[in-house]
Amino acid sequence: MGRCLLAISISILTAACAGGSVEADHESLTIYTSVTRDTVDAVVDGFESTSPGTTVEVFRAPTGELAARIAAELRNGALEADILWMTDPISIQQYERDGLLLEWTPDDLEAVPGAFRTAKSFGTRVLNLVIVSGHTLLDPPRDWADLAGVEGTVALPDPGFAGSAFAALGFFALDPGYGLQFYRDLESNGAVQVQSPGDVVNGVAEGIYAAGLTLDRTARDAVDDGSPVDLIWPSSGAIAFYSPIAVVDDGATSTAKDFVDYVLGAEAQTAIAATGWEPIRDDVEWSHDGDQQTIDWEQAFDRQGELLAQYREIFDG
Repeated sequence: MGRCLLAISISILTAACAGGSVEADHESLTIYTSVTRDTVDAVVDGFESTSPGTTVEVFRAPTGELAARIAAELRNGALEADILWMTDPISIQQYERDGLLLEWTPDDLEAVPGAFRTAKSFGTRVLNLVIVSGHTLLDPPRDWADLAGVEGTVALPDPGFAGSAFAALGFFALDPGYGLQFYRDLESNGAVQVQSPGDVVNGVAEGIYAAGLTLDRTARDAVDDGSPVDLIWPSSGAIAFYSPIAVVDDGATSTAKDFVDYVLGAEAQTAIAATGWEPIRDDVEWSHDGDQQTIDWEQAFDRQGELLAQYREIFDG
């Protein structure tokens, strides 16, 4: 019996010294994200299948909850995530400015349009803000300005809750053709605020609202499910913004970089497109519904507090 135990002990020690144990070969990666679950799951599953021995742990939460967790961890000493994958640029810019993110060059950097990346964060998909209207609306809006004249209630998502709604606020407030007066006109015409883009679509489908502002995928899913709503691509262009991913600088690993490279590659981009979001790569098949307009995110971030306060004066009194 003693000889058996000795033999087993020697075998384990030899394997460990040779790097042959499962534990020695195993790697883990932690991602904090606010991206839709089906999209994250599709990409993570693909990465794990191409990276044997690597386990990806995902903490997913709405943008506000995620920001609170990150803030708490930073107060306690260190961010536990290896990667941040966020819904919109505004939710990652402060971490970039604070030096929390790694500056590096992914293998497929040129696949990401210049307007959809920085030196430390890279767009993974494109989200488009569009108009949704009900079937019973006799004169549906065709462009953004038409929303202020809709006969019926227009619903807007809360820019303090949803990053996509702040993208709309940033776009309209900073565009000289609209400005905050656009929101004043909407409010004067009876527009109301709801929490999220999904609430807009649900309310329009139920006949509570005549039209509203939402995300293209959200509206498209409702149309595909048979809801009595129409997705209207504004004639001047949808408001397009990107969903950034970044490697956390503290303790950055080659595995974290490998994951970002995978997300930007054709395989993951195809998976992202299959979950209903526009891929960042132009060599992955996607049908564009119309023109797109982008946002000056640097200016929007610098004026974030000011713009939100001015918006609140209009809709919260």
